Amino acid sequence: MQLKTLVVALAAVVSISISISTSAFAQTPIVIKFSHVVATDTPKGQAAERFKQLAEKATNGRVKVELYPNSQLYKDKEELEALQLGAVQMLAPSLAKFGPLGAKEFEAFDLPYIFPSKAALSAVTEGPIGKGMLAKLEPKGITGLAFWDNGFKVMSANKPMHMPVDFKGLKMRIQSSKVLDAQMRALGAKPQVLAFSEVYQALQTGVVDGTENPPSNIYTQKMHEVQKHITLSNHGYLGYAVIVNKKFWDGLPPDIRSSLEKAMREATMFEKAIAQRDNDIAMEAIRKTGKTTVHTLTPTEQAAWRKALLPVQKEMEARIGKDLIGAIAREAVK
Repeated sequence: MQLKTLVVALAAVVSISISISTSAFAQTPIVIKFSHVVATDTPKGQAAERFKQLAEKATNGRVKVELYPNSQLYKDKEELEALQLGAVQMLAPSLAKFGPLGAKEFEAFDLPYIFPSKAALSAVTEGPIGKGMLAKLEPKGITGLAFWDNGFKVMSANKPMHMPVDFKGLKMRIQSSKVLDAQMRALGAKPQVLAFSEVYQALQTGVVDGTENPPSNIYTQKMHEVQKHITLSNHGYLGYAVIVNKKFWDGLPPDIRSSLEKAMREATMFEKAIAQRDNDIAMEAIRKTGKTTVHTLTPTEQAAWRKALLPVQKEMEARIGKDLIGAIAREAVK
């Protein structure tokens, strides 16, 4: 009788232990490490923070989003490999990063003057073309969730840049992109590939003479403090794709994944709403410092820039795909 009582008691203890263990496991939050290379007060940085808030609230704390801005964990060249290996779960790299990964279609976003307006851009990123591009990442162990904007780029350097001839011999920093390399060479400049986190020091020390970026990136990284001239060229677009490790994403409970998708949709709407505003604010702040002369292209100058840069689209057809470039161009005139 005593033996039976002891067995029952032990079984109860084991049952309670298993229950506590299971409960503790269930309460352990799913951690999403979200790494990016820009400052927290940029459109991307603010949208990442908004996603964190929305995701944690929507999942009642079952998901914890850890943000790592300003290349705290990984630089440009390292972060995609880290995602594929599962060292981080979420990134928002610039679209130029996917070309070296083998998804050359994304390099279409780097083509100069490919998007005549925000409406044309949205038609591509939010329509079938954009969805098809994100699907190209699946075989690489990556799931694409959304496109985020950072607007159109301006040029900066320590000399005026009014006409293409003004770029002759300038060492211009670019992301690793065959299209951006061709773009700078078309202007007569010498393209220099550098990680985003290294640009300020390179400009300060003269390793490079200038760069291209949306105003919000230039201002938050204080590049304007070491650049005497900015030209409002709006010659190219800088956007991001929010991506996750596919194995991690597919392994999430369906209800969690659904909540995160909703949070991402809301964060994306927020990001697109603030991108242009933040760039306008940044540009005004740069003007007010008095350290940088800002030049707006005249119609004659703009025509000269377009004449110099539009041939890059033709040059890149074999690399990116003539049909894709044509499809984007058709969206632009709808």
